[in-house]
Amino acid sequence: LKVGAYCRVSTDTKDQLNSYQTQIAYYTQLIAENPNWKLADIYADAGITGTSIEKRDEFKRMLADCRDGKIKRVLVKSVSRFARNTLELLETTRELRELGVVVVFEEQGIDTSQMLGEMQLTMFALAAQEESTSISKNMRWSYQKRMEAGTYATNYAPYGYRLVEGKLLPDPAEAMIVKRIFGLYLCGHGLRDIVHLLNKEGIPARNGSIWKISSVSYILSSEKYVGDVLTQKKYTVDPLTHNRARNRGQQPMIYATGVHEPIISREDFLAAQHIAETRRQVKSRTGHLFTGRILCAECDYHFRQVKAGEKSYWICAGAANKISPHPSCRLPEDAIILAALNMMAK
Repeated sequence: LKVGAYCRVSTDTKDQLNSYQTQIAYYTQLIAENPNWKLADIYADAGITGTSIEKRDEFKRMLADCRDGKIKRVLVKSVSRFARNTLELLETTRELRELGVVVVFEEQGIDTSQMLGEMQLTMFALAAQEESTSISKNMRWSYQKRMEAGTYATNYAPYGYRLVEGKLLPDPAEAMIVKRIFGLYLCGHGLRDIVHLLNKEGIPARNGSIWKISSVSYILSSEKYVGDVLTQKKYTVDPLTHNRARNRGQQPMIYATGVHEPIISREDFLAAQHIAETRRQVKSRTGHLFTGRILCAECDYHFRQVKAGEKSYWICAGAANKISPHPSCRLPEDAIILAALNMMAK
């Protein structure tokens, strides 16, 4: 009998990784000791949530092998290791049963080949899903309290900072670039000019990528560079799907000052916000309806309007100015209007 085993831990902490290694070793030995079993493979996801199949590459590989007939029996420690989403759990086990694959959950003593297997499985799956939802609520409550106390910084360090033991500390090399970006902006340079200058000088953005308008715009508008933190700009809509959305009043936002060491003075930051707001107002009064609203999918530059005879077209400013490497293309304004009307109708 071709037997596979699935293991999973949800975080990459030391204790969880020890459990992960223990599960792999246990199933490898268990299958090897049974003379009627042949090891198909051990499938193991580390540091991955069980609320969605989408991000679990090893789980998807196991399902593919089941469909190819490489596995006839799957061993799992518990229902919660297999899935914490009731719908996905039942859909998966039903599909495997139709393929002639039996799933055994050792902790609960459930065998999907038995008549009562699915009924028992549904009860345990609901419990696992509720536990996951409860954990998510507890974590949100913990974050909320830390936000209110002003002790929560972020889970991700923006450009110019490094996250050390939950605290944002300036990165000397990147902090100099942040200061330069603010200096150029306050001297009258636009976002495109700053991006062009940084890329021309070969200054890498985070992870060695090229600079884009959106990354420079974020730096110029983020309160983190003056040592403050605005929490919950986005929030998790559903703990099972992990879908996130921009917070437009659905959750409370908390603004804390002096949370970490600033890179930019408050005077310079406020001056940059004033310049940005002034430019937005000027653009809204003088610009075309589509100005600043059509973004190039290749290079993150905005499209600008050009006219040929009596017809109006829109082209990527980055490609047109030879800043971006991709070829230039023209979009007829009539086609853009039609697309916009179709989207609004939908």
